Amino acid sequence: MALKSTVYKVELQLSDMDRNYYAAHSLTLARHPSETDERMMVRLLAFALNASENLVFAKGLSDIEEPDIWHKDYTGAIQQWIEVGQPDERRLLKACGRAEQVLVYSYASNSAIWWQGLGNRLERAKNLTVWNVPVATSQALEKMAQRNMQLQCTIQDGQLWLTDDTNTVQVDLVSLKQPFSY
Repeated sequence: MALKSTVYKVELQLSDMDRNYYAAHSLTLARHPSETDERMMVRLLAFALNASENLVFAKGLSDIEEPDIWHKDYTGAIQQWIEVGQPDERRLLKACGRAEQVLVYSYASNSAIWWQGLGNRLERAKNLTVWNVPVATSQALEKMAQRNMQLQCTIQDGQLWLTDDTNTVQVDLVSLKQPFSY
């Protein structure tokens, strides 16, 4: 018998002062059986950093044709393709061909090694942005994981704070690649 996803409910109060985006999101996260709490919380972080009306969790680990999160416009065109972890070169180049913007949020202790081996080969991907979530941060986020979460997220001057009843985690992302601008 196949293992089923574990469902997490999240009430996310978001104040993104950098983008003037203020909203409450009621989210349902299905944690794939092979996914850790750490990865799931980084997915939630990626959602918070890019939140919009049309941003949704995709099938991700369950379907190789979909990212973890995406934003499609009303015509079905993919505006944002968001990956969590360390996707391979082929997957990222394919995503760059399909979406207007591709974002990656890596988070493991070996992220620097992953990017060192991949970075030069992805220079031609002009619409790719790669961020690294420091290990201490992703592990602090993992400790916040609960089946029912009420979280407050504040984003200001490029910094993010995620707060629950008892914890606050400050997130300072490390830029590994920014998109090419003309």
